[in-house]
Order: sequence, then C-alpha cells, then structure tokens
Amino acid sequence: MTTTYGTIPTSGPPNLEYISRAKQRIKAGLGTRRPWKAMLNFRSLKVPGRGAAEALSRVAVNVSYFRMNYAMVALLILFLSLLWHPISLIVFLLLMAAWLFLYFLRDEPLILLGHLVDDRLVLVAMAVLTVALLLLTDATVNILVAVAVAVVVVVAHAAFRRTEDLFLGEEEEAAAALAGAA
Repeated sequence: MTTTYGTIPTSGPPNLEYISRAKQRIKAGLGTRRPWKAMLNFRSLKVPGRGAAEALSRVAVNVSYFRMNYAMVALLILFLSLLWHPISLIVFLLLMAAWLFLYFLRDEPLILLGHLVDDRLVLVAMAVLTVALLLLTDATVNILVAVAVAVVVVVAHAAFRRTEDLFLGEEEEAAAALAGAA
C-alpha cells in the first residue's frame, strides 16, 4: 500500500488554478495600457499653438496612443452615472465582464469566423453595444450625458496633451503620419 502522505501536489485544485490565471491575465492586460503618469503629466499640457490643425493632430495621436486609458476613463464616467439606476448598473457590470474578456484582458488577437478582428473594431463595437443595451434600461438621460461628458473629457485631454514626449510604436507612428497629412 502506497501512500502520498507528505508529498507536495504538483497541481492545485482547478478553481485555484483558474483564479490564479485570471489574476495573471488581469495584471498583464492592465499592463498594456499606457502609464497613468504619462497620461496625466501636467507639464505635457499645452494649448495647441497652430489652432485647430494642431489640435486635431494631437487628438489623433493621443487617442491612438492612450486608447485603453481613454476607454477606462469613459467606462468609469459611465459607471458613476449609473449608480442611481440599479437595473442599468447590473447590465453595465455584465457588459464590463464582456469588456474585460474581449478588449482589456485579451492576450491573443480576436479571430471571428476565420478573420482577424482589429482592436479598434472591437473597441467601437463594444462601445456601441454598451450604449445601446444601456439605453434599453430607461436611464437614457444619464447615459447620454455620461457619454457626452466622456467624449468632452477625452477630446479635451487629447487636444491639450502634447505628443512630442510620447514613445510611439509603429501603429502610433502611422496614425501620427496620417494625422499630419490631413
């Protein structure tokens, strides 16, 4: 009769492994966002000197660069607007789970029907789905005001945030080149 008393198990219970993997994915997924210090650096805020053209160029580059941070800010504003609407808040929390798995915590590209789905398309589709489903919960005014406030906050920050100190990757450089050509 062989006993395993005193041996260390090689793998834990399946639930603990799942929780551990989820924690790792959350840390890694939130790690892909840009540092909040870089986004909220007050020394990088400056009124665009060349007017609307420079402001639009900054918005294009900053929205591309800080895309995940801006999505988090917009979702936080939307969440805060729904605190007094419990049904809407429940729907929002369910949608947040979808946001986490489809946008924030994905470590592999999304493939749908054999086609690679771009991150920007996932962002837009999830934003439209979130607003559309929340509008069905009778909190229309709160949602529309929250979306408007989020858009104003994001565009204002993106227009006033200088782009010279950003470390642009290939995707952001392409967006900056397109914005500069426009």
